[in-house]
Order: sequence, then structure tokens, then C-alpha cells
Amino acid sequence: MKFYISTAGLKRVTISNSNGVSGKGSTKTAATRRISSRTVLPVVLVLAIVLPFLFVRVAFLVLESATVCYSPFDCIGWKLFGGSDTSLKLGEELTRALVEAKESNSNEGSSESFNELVKEMTLKRQDIKAFAFKTKAMLSRMERKVQSAKHRELVYWHLASNGIPKSLHCLCLKLAEEYTVNSMARSRLPPPEYASRLSDPSFHHVVLLTDNVLAASVVVSSTVKNSAIPDKLVFHIVTDKKTYTPMHAWFAINTIKSAVVEVKGLHQYDWSQEVNFRVKEMLEIHRLIWSHYSNNLKEEDFEYEGKYTRDLQVLSPSYLSLLNHLRIYIPELFPDLNKMLFLDDDVVVQHDISSLWDLDLSGKVVGAVVDSWCGENCCPGRKYRDYLNFSQPIISSHFDHDHCAWLYGMNVFDIEAWRRTNITTAYHKWLKQSLKSGLALWKPGILPPTLLAFDGHVHPIDPLWYVAGLGYESPQASREVLKAAAVLHFSGPAKPWLEIGLPEIRSVWNEHVNFSNKFVRKCRVLG
Repeated sequence: MKFYISTAGLKRVTISNSNGVSGKGSTKTAATRRISSRTVLPVVLVLAIVLPFLFVRVAFLVLESATVCYSPFDCIGWKLFGGSDTSLKLGEELTRALVEAKESNSNEGSSESFNELVKEMTLKRQDIKAFAFKTKAMLSRMERKVQSAKHRELVYWHLASNGIPKSLHCLCLKLAEEYTVNSMARSRLPPPEYASRLSDPSFHHVVLLTDNVLAASVVVSSTVKNSAIPDKLVFHIVTDKKTYTPMHAWFAINTIKSAVVEVKGLHQYDWSQEVNFRVKEMLEIHRLIWSHYSNNLKEEDFEYEGKYTRDLQVLSPSYLSLLNHLRIYIPELFPDLNKMLFLDDDVVVQHDISSLWDLDLSGKVVGAVVDSWCGENCCPGRKYRDYLNFSQPIISSHFDHDHCAWLYGMNVFDIEAWRRTNITTAYHKWLKQSLKSGLALWKPGILPPTLLAFDGHVHPIDPLWYVAGLGYESPQASREVLKAAAVLHFSGPAKPWLEIGLPEIRSVWNEHVNFSNKFVRKCRVLG
């Protein structure tokens, strides 16, 4: 038998007999195969596309089964191309595990970090339910730590805001020493030739009740510097017995030629026995309110930062200060004055305030900022409900909880109108009413009972006379408002003489600190 291969390119193979004669009758076809290039190329292309997809799909199913399948038998019925059932089952399992973890209070065996959790889950090959429980426990513990850290930060902030900086303590000691060794530091304030101005109604009288020497110096210097007629200014500084000598020494040495300064200690007042009794009674009731609120505060569980901040602030020791509470006795402190401007010691005067003494208060006792530069229904000093307890019928029946509270810190007082009213008596009546009501009518502070006593006796003045709240972490006023305001008040915990004071706002206060003074330099007062 012979094989013949045609020249047509392997298209035909013929097997012939031994005679070498080929023909139709003698030729037997064993096999005929036709392989076309047009058929091979599409097949190769299809396989090139499908095989990678199959590989990726199989790999994905293998990885997915490691988390969803609790045993190899759970994955037997999976479809290679149908992943919808698998994803649905994964979602259902995860949802069920998260719900069960949320309802459970177990915090046992939680990992310290997410990396440790992943490592533990990988080694032990635990299911989704165990993962959800451990994740929930870990996040709960971290949330408690964060909340605890926030509370500690607020407590430290509170303590820092009420501490006396070493520099201010040093300044008082140096000035007290100077008072004893330097006769000029003991010179009379004001000089005898200016003593008549202390009760002259034609002058502009400014009153400060403070035990902070540095702060008082800033108030006086900023007011004089920005006054159009500084020769008409008369400052009355009232302080306690321990601060009297350093306060006197400062203003005796650092004389202000264009204004008159009087420094007087509380021990120099000769009050009647009745006034002394009422002052002691006032302080005792305020101390009881403070203690009552402090005890309730310790039993509460604070859930949000804003409430915690406000509650700590009202526990400031300054709310027990005699100098702060004596504001209600201004007519007794200055029996010869008819009209005066009251300034807190943590303010800076930016513009001329001479026209404040010419304001017509329309028969009211106090001129104060009530409305605000922030728009309608916006109260710069918050509202009555932020100070008073409207769950008490005696409060809710007499006052509107949405009424804006007037700002205390820069106020014009008509002393004559004050004497014609019973404001101080009403103040004491409200203190006794608080005592009868279980000390629950208002939070500790100077302003709440003052709001009640002065109700109906307040004359609103232009909001740009006075902007407060600069002692908080984020003052609400814009830069334009701060520049336009005549008086800036650093009310709040972050006083400008403290390290926690805001640097961008502290610079306004530092402009009026006498850093060239030798005692200020020696004590390294914060600049």
C-alpha cells in the first residue's frame, strides 16, 4: 500500500493498492479532516476572554466563601456565575450579626486595635457574628475613652481658667513690697488738688470692682488712650483688703496725668450694721445655691460637651466673690454720684465712650446691650431660659423664657433713678424666695437674680457699644464687628492674661499692657 499526499496543502490523503493504479473503485477513504483557519481564530479569541473571567470569578467565590460559609458543605450548591444569592446571604448575615451585637451589652474579649482584631479573626477563622460582637465591644470601649478624654480636657480648662498665674501673683507681691519701701507708692490717690472731682457730676465717672491689678491697669489705660476728652475721666477702683496695697502702689507710681484715679479698699467703708447684715445674708444664700448646684452636678451623667462646659462655668469661684456681688450695692458704695459707667475688669475700650454719659435712659435705671449685631431673634447674652428655671411656677408666671438677657459688664447706671426704685430690696426678696424654693430658681451666678430685680428697669443701647464673649474658644462676632465695637469684653474662661487665652484676640488686650514697667518685666507677665 502506498500513501499519496496531494500538493493542495494537506487537503486530501489517498490510500491506493499495490498496483499503483488509482481509481474510484479501488480507492478507500480512511479519514478526511478539514481544519479551517477561519474557525480556529474565533475559538482562540473566545477562550482568551472567557478563561481569565473564569479564573477571577473562581478566585472571588473562594475568597467570599471563606467569610460566608461556616463549613464546606454550605458552599456545595453555589452557582459559578450566579453571585446574587451569595451577596444577599452575606448582607443578611452581616445585618443579623450587627443587630445582635447592638442589643448585646457584652464587652468581653474586645481587641485593643483594629489590626489586632483582624489578626485574631484571621487566625481563628471566626464567623461574621463573632466579628460583629468583637468590633462592637472595641468601638464601645474607644468611645468611652474619647468621651472621658473630652471631659478631662474640660475639667483642666475649667481649673486653668480659675487659677491665678504665677506672674500676676508675683506682680502683687512686688508692688506690695514697693508700697512698704517707697513713699511715692504710698502717695495719696488722687492728689489733694483733684479730690473735688470725685463727686463732681460734670465729670465722667467710671467704676471698677476688681482685685486684678494688671486688668485694672488695662481698663484705665485703654479708656484714657481712646477718649476724646480724657481730662474729664474719673476712675473709682474698689478692691479688697489684700489687694489694696499693690493696687494703690501701681496707680501711685504709674500716674495718669490726664485723668483722676481713686483706689479704695472695702475695709475703708464705714457701713451701717443693717447694710453689713444684708451683705452677709446675700453672700450666704449665694454660697448655698452654689453648693446645691455643685452637689447635683456630681450626680449627673453628662452626655454632650456643650452642657458640660456651661455647667462647669457656673461653678467658677468668682461667682462667690464679694466684689462681684457688691454691684447691687453701687448706690451705697458711691452715695455722692448721680450717674456712672460700670466696667468689668476684663474689658478693653477701643473707641471714645464719652457720649455714653449723655445717653437719655428714659427714666430707666440701667442702660445695657440687649439686642444684638447677629440679627433678629439673636440674643448676645443668651435668653432668660439659659439662666432661670422655668419649671418653677413663680418664674414661668412672671417672665418670658425667650426674652433676651441684657449684658452685664459695660453698663450706664442712673444712680438717682436707682435710689427712687426698690431694686436692691427686690434683689434680696428674690434671694429669699430662692431659699424657700429649695435653691432651684436659677443657676449659680451674678446675673440671674439681677435679671429678676432689674426687670422693667433696663434701657437698650446700641449693640456696637459693647461686644462680649471673647473669652470662649470660638467668639461669635466677626472681625468687622470686633473692630467697630467700642468695648470688648473677655467674658468666659479664656481670659487674656491666661495661657489659655486666644492669641489672635489677646493681642488687642496686650496693646494696653505696660510691658516697659520693671515689675511687669521681672514677673514675666504673659505677652
